[in-house]
Amino acid sequence: MSKSIPRANLYLPGQDAPEQSRRLAEMPLLILVGLTGVGKTSLLEHLGYPTLPDRRELVDRYVFPLYGYAEKQLDRSERFALTRRFRQEHPGGVAEILLGSRALPAWPLLFDGLRGEAEVSFALSHLPQSRFVVLEARDLTRLSRLLTRGDAFDRVRVERDDLTNLRELARGVLNEDELEEALSWNVPVSELTAKLKIVVEERKNYNPDGVRRALQGSPRALFLNTETLSLAEEAAAIRAFVEQIHA
Repeated sequence: MSKSIPRANLYLPGQDAPEQSRRLAEMPLLILVGLTGVGKTSLLEHLGYPTLPDRRELVDRYVFPLYGYAEKQLDRSERFALTRRFRQEHPGGVAEILLGSRALPAWPLLFDGLRGEAEVSFALSHLPQSRFVVLEARDLTRLSRLLTRGDAFDRVRVERDDLTNLRELARGVLNEDELEEALSWNVPVSELTAKLKIVVEERKNYNPDGVRRALQGSPRALFLNTETLSLAEEAAAIRAFVEQIHA
């Protein structure tokens, strides 16, 4: 998480917490929902809201030790496999971790982020004061942002990095025109394949259509298209959303 984002402490299930802390189930919480490359980090920096440890850190601190992987560096595919295993045993996924966690009362207090229909539905039911900001972008846009963001976290093993494999990987995620556009970016096929694999794995594990199904029409949800809105417009919409909530 960027140092420019104000940090709030999160006390995980089983950890000692200050007396004045409260269960997240009893507190208002602003939850960002969106896949890699929709623009969450830039938005967090722009908002400047106190932010709990993010999804990546919760998985590192809570999920991986359950399976003996606390010290091992895993690539994105390996992480997807372990979090999928966790969700099989805990259908609410990361939202179940939040349910058993505590924090000091604050508003707005932000968490980045939940993914997929099951996690969002669980949070909607079990974190009754939570509000959701859903950030959306096309898979092609997310792929483009992944290629330019330079995050060492975006490592993934690719068995084959030829054009034929790339086209197979893109099937069902990018249409033919989008694939041709991606190929025109002058990016090595190996790099394009690796980043596309992340997009494909995320869509397979956390289909964003399910999130829309779960939250569509809810007064507790705000949907933002990060392709059509500027960062300032996104932040203004969220601040207006927050101001409506009497926490």
